[in-house]
Amino acid sequence: MKKLTSVFQLLSDETRLRIILLLAQDELCVCELSKNLGVSQPTISKNLTKLKDLDLVIAVRREKFISYRLKTENYILAYTVDEILKNIEVYPQLVLDQKQLVDNRGSLIQCCSKNKENVNKGIKND
Repeated sequence: MKKLTSVFQLLSDETRLRIILLLAQDELCVCELSKNLGVSQPTISKNLTKLKDLDLVIAVRREKFISYRLKTENYILAYTVDEILKNIEVYPQLVLDQKQLVDNRGSLIQCCSKNKENVNKGIKND
């Protein structure tokens, strides 16, 4: 029962909920989450730590860069996220977050997203 209440406590925080919904759509790093949500990187990192502590996100290391993705093994979380995403138009802030995610893809040149692409292509970063 404690795990169930922990998930709902986690979802009750707007920033963590927004992080979870973005990670459900794509693997992202701290700087991408920070830019998309308009929240400081330390705040994003603190919230990611809470999500990792509850075993809800996975940290993926690529050389010196770390990105995060949502774990799908937690049925309650997966179901809740799926239902929110199916009805996302009801939540204007979440629609805006989703749009920001798409719009910011090209603008994070100094971010690990560029480095992620380069690692996938076998290009070394300076």
